[in-house]
Amino acid sequence: MANTKSALKNIRKNKARYIQNRTISSRLKTLEKKFLNAVSEKDNEGAKSCASNFISALEKAKKSNLVHANKVSRKKSRCSALLASF
Repeated sequence: MANTKSALKNIRKNKARYIQNRTISSRLKTLEKKFLNAVSEKDNEGAKSCASNFISALEKAKKSNLVHANKVSRKKSRCSALLASF
């Protein structure tokens, strides 16, 4: 167990950050699944709105260094390619 007050505070901070990061990454996965389902169902309007939400969430996660910039670029590129294939 931690011995100092600062170490105890760091444990609390890490726990809070872990929970926040997990919720964001879980939301990203959910948005990606919604987008892919809309594409597979050939729902053009739904796919566009889901893509917009997904890309926006990716950019926000990139801004806070939760997701690597190259991964965001790759996901955005594949998303736009799927939209263009309609």
